[in-house]
Amino acid sequence: MKNIVCFGEVLWDVFPKHKKIGGAPLNVALRLKSLKNQVSIITRVGRDSDGKKIVFHIVEHGINTENLQVDDTLKTGEVEVTLDNAGSATYEIKQPRAWDNIQLTEEVKLVTEIADVFIYGSLVTRDETSRHTLYKLLKLAKFKIFDANLRAPFYTGEILNHLMNEASFIKFNDDEIFEICKSLNFDSMSLEENIKFIAKHTNTKTICVTKGGDGAILYLDNAFYYNAGYKVNVVDTVGAGDSFLATLINKLLKNAAPQEAIDYACAVGAIVAGSEGANPEIKQEDIGEFIS
Repeated sequence: MKNIVCFGEVLWDVFPKHKKIGGAPLNVALRLKSLKNQVSIITRVGRDSDGKKIVFHIVEHGINTENLQVDDTLKTGEVEVTLDNAGSATYEIKQPRAWDNIQLTEEVKLVTEIADVFIYGSLVTRDETSRHTLYKLLKLAKFKIFDANLRAPFYTGEILNHLMNEASFIKFNDDEIFEICKSLNFDSMSLEENIKFIAKHTNTKTICVTKGGDGAILYLDNAFYYNAGYKVNVVDTVGAGDSFLATLINKLLKNAAPQEAIDYACAVGAIVAGSEGANPEIKQEDIGEFIS
């Protein structure tokens, strides 16, 4: 069992007719916990009913909440989600919210230092307070996984460059890696060439790029591993990439073969895309049946 810390935003995904608890770090944390890992989350919610419901939800799922902070002024995070006819999501992210104000404490430093893995994204850097906390914790973490998760306009090239250079493992989607490479004056239509460019630019040995319904590519120790995706009737894509990442991390940390890891992760991501919301319950036997 690995000791994993997820850092960043927790929030409510508000759909036209309902709302669900989410935020990429929490989605990743929930899936990792369901895969039998020891998981903690460093985040902040408001002292409001939405915050209380998130805390209850996290506790109910067995995630360590000792470093879940409560803000007396700022509200709990909220995102308005719009789905197109294909189920692809766009987001309106409310600001400021409690997760913009994550404080650097001795407790969060300690839990980061002792963790096997520290997972973070770019959205949490939109405010100086949470960005400062993240930058300090990155100096303490052992193995760092950066999920780019770009949400315009909440990032800059300078911040992304810093976050990538701190990482031991980077996950992008295909649009993100092409955008970032172009901003660094590398312009190639080859996904593999873009991956190798980022690996060299950041001195990162493990990079994964998702391609929506077309699967993903994993670059690990100078070798490429591919999965062409699994066909599903998409309900919504919210959280599919988060469950993909959590499953991939879980497999690799437990010494699965890279091809097995990416195949399994793509299956889980597809199952989530074919379900409602970011965190549907998935049984292990369902994954095996889906792959076969």
